[in-house]
Amino acid sequence: MGVLNVTPDSFSDGGDHATVDTAIAYGLWLARDGADVVDVGGESTRPGAHRVTPEVEAARVVPVVAALSEQGVRCSIDTMRASVAVAAVRAGAVLVNDVSGGLADPGMLDAVAATASPYVVMHWRGQSADMQTRAVYDDVVAQVCDELGQRLEACEKAGIADVVVDPGIGFAKTAEHNWALLRALPVLQALGRPLLLGSSRKAFLGALLDGREPKGRDAATTALTTLAAEAGAWGVRVHDVSGSADAVRVVQRLHDA
Repeated sequence: MGVLNVTPDSFSDGGDHATVDTAIAYGLWLARDGADVVDVGGESTRPGAHRVTPEVEAARVVPVVAALSEQGVRCSIDTMRASVAVAAVRAGAVLVNDVSGGLADPGMLDAVAATASPYVVMHWRGQSADMQTRAVYDDVVAQVCDELGQRLEACEKAGIADVVVDPGIGFAKTAEHNWALLRALPVLQALGRPLLLGSSRKAFLGALLDGREPKGRDAATTALTTLAAEAGAWGVRVHDVSGSADAVRVVQRLHDA
């Protein structure tokens, strides 16, 4: 899953693709580079970020999804809002990726069910502006699994058939929490749903790499992609598509052998 942030303030690439035309061009490049899905988002969820209006978010992403879909690029919509999700699916998005797992918008689960779209439910404890204050766990793996299990029950009750789970690396998590979750991929797999990991260029990798800037963390991200593929994850959400695509090919070839 290639990251396409149509935003001015995302932590790694804010402003790089902030117009519809530049975003479309980059989405096409991600697809050519090996992305199976281009994940289009119009609202930053970096720690400390503040929300934009639904109108601004929709104006950023819906034309991009429509244009890419018309050119054969499979898109997901990265949003916490039901209205934006529905508009993007109507424009051609094949997947709704909701970092709040349906908690930010009470209408999200019913809206996704009505579209019959597959849905990514991420572990989430609150909005970006203050989410790191919620990074308090007795047992992060057990609690994340329990809280994701509750969201899966809510999805089932709403009638969403196809659900992918995401442990929310970096969302209300310290670096140690992130590493604990990455060590526990088999436990997360036991939730019985396809597993998506979004660890690309995140701050805990910067801390490991002595403060390296986000765009200098791609090799470390590719290492995590290799581990995720080896563990049987369904997908990874990354900025550097080519490196991760190569890593997946290597792991698949070894398995085929």
